[in-house]
This record gives sequence, C-alpha cells and structure tokens, in this order.
Amino acid sequence: MPIPGPFATLRAGATLALGLAAAALAAAQAQPVAPVRPVATDYYGTRVVDNYRYMENLADPEVKAWMKAQADATRARLDALPGHAALQQRIHELLNADLRRGGFVRRGNRYFYEVTEPSAQLPKLYYRDGLAGEEHLLVDPAELGKGTSTHYALGSYTPSNDGKLLAYEISAGGSEQGVLHVLDVATGKVRAEAIDRTTDAAIGWRPDNKSFFYMRYNAAGPNTDANETKFNARTYLHHVDAHANGDGDAVVFGRGVKPGLDVPEGEGTYILLSPDSPYAVAVANHNMDDAPATVYVAPLAQVADDRTPWKKVADAADGATQFALHGQTLFVLSQKDAPRFRLLATSLAHPDLAHATVVIPQGRAVLTTFALAQDGIYARERDGAITRVRQVSFDGKHSHAVPTPFEGNAEPAATDIAMPGALIGVRGWLRATEFVFHDPATGQSTATNLTPASRTDVSGFESEEVFATSYDGTRIPLSLVHRKGLAMDGSHPTILSGYGAYGNSQDPGFSPTRLAWLERGGIYAVAHIRGGGEYGDDWHLAGQKKTKLNTIFDFIACGQYLVDQHYTTPSRMAGQGGSAGGITVGGALTWRPDLFGVILDLVGISDALRFETEPNGPPNVPEMGSVKDEAGFHGLYAMSAYAHVRDGVAYPATLFSTGANDPRVAPWQMAKMAARVQAATAGKAPILLRVDYDAGHGIGSSNLQYEQQLADLWSFALWQMSDPAFQPAAH
Repeated sequence: MPIPGPFATLRAGATLALGLAAAALAAAQAQPVAPVRPVATDYYGTRVVDNYRYMENLADPEVKAWMKAQADATRARLDALPGHAALQQRIHELLNADLRRGGFVRRGNRYFYEVTEPSAQLPKLYYRDGLAGEEHLLVDPAELGKGTSTHYALGSYTPSNDGKLLAYEISAGGSEQGVLHVLDVATGKVRAEAIDRTTDAAIGWRPDNKSFFYMRYNAAGPNTDANETKFNARTYLHHVDAHANGDGDAVVFGRGVKPGLDVPEGEGTYILLSPDSPYAVAVANHNMDDAPATVYVAPLAQVADDRTPWKKVADAADGATQFALHGQTLFVLSQKDAPRFRLLATSLAHPDLAHATVVIPQGRAVLTTFALAQDGIYARERDGAITRVRQVSFDGKHSHAVPTPFEGNAEPAATDIAMPGALIGVRGWLRATEFVFHDPATGQSTATNLTPASRTDVSGFESEEVFATSYDGTRIPLSLVHRKGLAMDGSHPTILSGYGAYGNSQDPGFSPTRLAWLERGGIYAVAHIRGGGEYGDDWHLAGQKKTKLNTIFDFIACGQYLVDQHYTTPSRMAGQGGSAGGITVGGALTWRPDLFGVILDLVGISDALRFETEPNGPPNVPEMGSVKDEAGFHGLYAMSAYAHVRDGVAYPATLFSTGANDPRVAPWQMAKMAARVQAATAGKAPILLRVDYDAGHGIGSSNLQYEQQLADLWSFALWQMSDPAFQPAAH
C-alpha cells in the first residue's frame, strides 16, 4: 500500500529536512481547496448530499490537477519533518537485513518459490530440486523495468504437474493487470505466450503437462461496461505454443458460456484439477476469495469447450469455501451448520454434499484451511492467537499434531498429492518465519534452513494478548507488541491497526520494520474485530452489511482499552486501516474524533454508498451490500464514513494514502474523503492526501515504495504526537 523517490532520500540527513521547513509552509498554503458541487440522491426517502461526486471522473483534468497539487503539498510537508530521513533509513536497514523465501509450490521433489534478497526491490522467482538443492533463478521482474520509469512485479505462478513448465504473471506499476507467460524450467526460455487480462489466472494444468485452464477477464471496449472488465471472468483452455495471445482459446466455463448452465454473477471462475483424478471441478466465486462458492464437476476428458456437461455440486447456500480433489473424492471445507468449519468428503462421480462424509468435524478451534499430500490431509486450526497444523488420514480416523519449533502462526506451506510429507511454515509477532519438513513416517518435523536466522535483535521486546470489551459486552482480542517492562503511564506512541472484513483474520506475523516504531518506545496493537474470521463465520457475519457498525465499535473499544489501561493517551494514539479497513478507521474518525490524535487511512473505502459503482464494486456486494435494496442501503449508509463527516468538528490529524493505479479501491475514494474532511474540520490538525503515481493497492509495490510509505505514515504520526525529533523548525 505504498511513493517514488531516489535512494538518496534514504541517506539524507536531518539538516536537509530542517532546510525544507520553508517549503513545507509554502506547501501548506498551496494545498488546493476543492470546489463544492453538491449532488443530492434520494435513497428510499433518505436524502444524501455528495459535494464531490465529480471527483469520481479521474480523467477530468481539473480532478487530476487537484490531486497532483494535493500530493505535492503532502510530499513537501512530510519531507520537511526533521526525523523523516533518519526514520526511513532505519526502516530500510531493517527491511534489508535478512534474505527471505516464501510462496512455496511443490511438484514432486522440485520446489518453486520467491526470494527477496537484502536491498532487492522485488522478489525473484527460483526453483530447486530437493529442499537442500541448488537454487536456480527463473524470473527477475526488476530486469523488465530497466530503462523505464515503470516497475514490474511477479504475480501468481503455477508449475506443471511434472515441474517442467511454469505459467506465471507479470504486472506493471502496481496495477495488478496480469499478463500470463510460460517458460521452460530446464532452459529458462520464455515461450511465446503473452496473454493479458489474466490477473490471478488460477492455472489448472492438465495431465499432459502441455495445456492448462486459466481465467481471463473481459476486454474493455466501446460496448463493454467498465464493471465487466473486473466481473464475470471466464475460464479458457490453452495449449502451450498455440494462440500465444490467448485469442482463439476455447471457453469452457463461466457465466453465459453455456445455455442452461446456472453460473451466478461474480468476479471469477476457475477449474481445479489433481494429477490423480479423472475429474475437473469448476468454481464460481464472487470475489476470488474464501467466501462460499458455487461448484460444479465434470469428467476431465469432456472439458474441452462450451458443451462441457457440468453438474452442480454446491451453491453459495451450501457454505463451501475450499475444495480439493483426490482420486474419486472431492474434499470440501464447509461452514454450513458449522461456523467454525468442518471438512467433508463426497464422491466426484455422484456428488452429494447433503450426505457427505464428515472427515474433520467442527471443533473448538476454527478449521481455516487444508492441503492434501500422499499421506493424508494437513489441516490448519486457529485457537485464539495460536494456529496449529494437524495431519489427518483421508478417512478422518487417525490424526496427530504436526510438531513445530515454537507455537505461533503455523500453516502447511507446500504439499504434493503424489508425495508424502509437508513443508510447514510457522511465525510469530516477534519470530520470523521458519520452515520445517514434516515426515509422516517418523511423525517428526526437521529444520530446513530455507530461511537464515534473522539478524534483527528482538530480545528487548515482547508481545501480549489481551481483551477489550465492546459496547455490547463482546470480548475483542487485542494483540500488543512493545518493549519489555513497559511503564503503564500513558506515554507511549501507539498505532492501533484493524481490518475486520471478508472473514480475514489478522494472524501473528513478523515484520522487521515494526522495530523502527517499537525502538522509539512505541506500541503496535492489532484489533481482532468482528468482520474478521478469528472465531469463525459467526465472527465474520457479526461485522458484515447491517452489522458492520460492530466492526467500527469494536475498534473504538480497543482504542478506549489502551487509554483506560494507561498504555497511551488519545493524543498519542493513531488509528490505522486500509482497503476494507478504511471503513473501520473512517468510522473511528467520524464516530470518535476525540479518541484518536492521528488517523492513517490507506487505500481505504470511505464512500461505501458509491463503492458499488467502481469496476471492482459488484464482486464485493456479498460482503458489503447493495444500494439496490433498502436494507442494503441502510447498512452501507451506516458504514460510510464519507456520508458522516460533519462540518465544524475538530477532526484529528489525518493522512489519506492512495495509489493512482489501484484496481481494487478507486483512488477517488481517498480523494473525496480528503476533500470532505479538509472542508469540514474546525481544527488546525493537518488533513493530507498522499498519492503514489507508480502504485496501485500495494500489491506489487517495490521495497522502496514500501519503505517510503511507512516512513511517511510514521513520521506524520510522530510529528502529530509531538515527538521532538519530528517537529519542523517553523514550529
């Protein structure tokens, strides 16, 4: 979620920043005022006035000029903060201290994965034969951007079943506009394929290892609604070295592909295969996530064109969220009648979820995901702040816990249905990811040394898990990371982060850059609010649509807890959220402007009433709701921070940040919100808009962009929290 600038900025001294104070004052005076042009809309008898509707036309030269002037003013003010350069340098040092590996995919004894080297801007793609084998470079996105002002990033990648070919995506400028390529692993030669509109292509290689199914979005055109370019993607069959640009590939599944085939509207469709199964499973999903999907099955040999005889297995009401094939069996992770999830098995030849075998019943812990290996099922379970992995036999009759080097956030990182064992990753708030290999023959896990020990010293810090009480008595888990022996005197600068949407949990994870905040005596807090999945689907549904205010009130309750327990004070507390978490932090801004001294809103949804009009809006209707029905409107109106900004309120210092190429949350969301709060506030705290013109939603951003954004956010917060090292000379 991150702004450009040379590495020289990282090494600039505080003296230079002090010399920019005059520029900061000039920038403050130059911050443009957006014209007010009210547009009133009547929603079921409720009149809503939108003063900045015109900003939704991002191609309007006036809007572009206003955003650029805002971005320039923000850049000057942040660069003028004396401690900014030193903080960014420290973030740079921490981020580049260690080599990191991740994103493992296993094919037999061959492993594909990403490597981020110290000082590298983006991860590269490698492979090795055996966990201790020699490392071979396959794709270096940095080479693609040489000589240009645009950077390229690696997207998803899927090797063929024999590990000899690799399908992978490349996108430009954080746009997530993936272009699909194929290379020969042995030679590194890139084949002719360059298929666009294939973001998250969900590749399914066929048994011949020379063809695959992939998902492709509709092309933009004079007769194509903009929403359709992000909606109702279809699945195609591609033969390597034929139809290099994808045009001419046969469509095999999707909405409108076959008369009578009931594929619901949604973002995408994809096909799942397994090298040991003669069947194909097709999935239609509203948001390409783990929400309940509509599922179909057909004999793989008959999946060739739009005449494929698909048979429905489940629709959204059946609560099926994850699927995997093994021989004649379909395994389904289901939340129906099991809000903490259970694992079912049914015949692929005669699928019947209503009478499926329960392989893993619902338990006290939340069953979050599973992976298949030759020896059985590797299931991940969340129990409070701890996640563990269990190995379970295919019939569910035998299981044992998979040992890990420490208790934290464990998950199956790579398995292969044709091979026994699993690569397991585990991490914590203050422990970098470690990978172990679990051998089912011995029941033991051995260290792999895939990631060298972190050189970041965290011995002076600790994490703790506490609970805040929300307005209705619900206990909200709250994770805290800070120095050992913290004095409970309310003096500590604190970042309270929250998301709370789509059932996504904020599980423990190590971030070396977090130490740049903790070293200054700061506290980093994560609120596990309703709308997430920490306690299963009930927890998710309790912060969705008409219950979305619970998400906001839970976040506020966590902030109040930190103040009441003397960790911090309102003037030293920053509320932070991004994307759907913009609803959370935007709600904190409008409901309790007195509780937070700073608000950090990153690529956030602020005008929920208009989110549906974006190209990426319709796929999110199942999570957010729709203004097309009255109940949906009231839910969206309640959660819309933009609709509840009030004139004459002294709002806290706020930094809104967006990427000009964001395909998930349109940049006008942050632009409109910034304009509205700037016009409404009665206080003197700065309200700034930050724009990165070579970024999108943060996915695919370079390390430098990440470092700069983090330095901007934390410098802004420390400035407003009266940290002496961040006060401009003019003050």
